[in-house]
Parts: sequence; C-alpha cells; structure tokens
Amino acid sequence: MPFTRISLPEHRADDWQDTISAILQNALVEHFAVPADDCFQLFEPAGRGQRVINPTYLAGKNDQRSEDFLLFHITAGKPRNGYQKQELFRHLAGNLHAALGIAPADVMVVVSFTHPEDWSFSHGEMFTL
Repeated sequence: MPFTRISLPEHRADDWQDTISAILQNALVEHFAVPADDCFQLFEPAGRGQRVINPTYLAGKNDQRSEDFLLFHITAGKPRNGYQKQELFRHLAGNLHAALGIAPADVMVVVSFTHPEDWSFSHGEMFTL
C-alpha cells in the first residue's frame, strides 16, 4: 500500500508523467512486493523557482544533478529489507535512464514506513490487516 509523491520539473510533466508512473509501478510490483493494482501516485510538477536542489551533494563521483532532477517520496505500510530497497532504487533509476534518458544522478528516492492503522483508504475506516 505505498503512496508515492513524485516531484518533477514542470516543463517535463506532460511528456514524462505516464512513463514515470508505469516504470515506478513496475518497480514496486517487481521489487517491493506490491500488488499490481495497488497504485497511488501524486505528481507534483514544479518550476525552477520552486526547486532548490544542490547539484552535487551525494550525486556521485564526477556527477551533477540537472534540471531534470526527480524526487520520489514513497510512504509504505510495511517494512522492506535492504535488498528490496536497493533493487527498487537500482531498477527505478536504470529504467528511467533507459526509457527517458534521465541521468541516474537525477533520481532521488526517499522511503518512509508506517503502520497499517496509520492508513484510511475510504469511508473514514482505519485499515487493518
């Protein structure tokens, strides 16, 4: 039951949104044990003036972030192990590069975990397993 907020450059939103959505969902299903129909994503396009991003901080040796920087903030309802997280990160960055030419240095992912009772999917009812 992950919910993902995707921050992307405003000038790329129309061209990239569908491809990013499909790549993210596939990576979550294949590497993060998410059911195929469990898809909740919010795209947040932002203009240059709304994005303050250090171009080099932890971007990798000799790498620099560009205007194409993407931030994925995934809130998930159950913990995943280090292997699952690394596979998700690796496949997401690799597939975005292959499909859209997004540099791996331009892909940042933050994962947060919650408890089932922190979610209400509808009708004001707390989710339970």
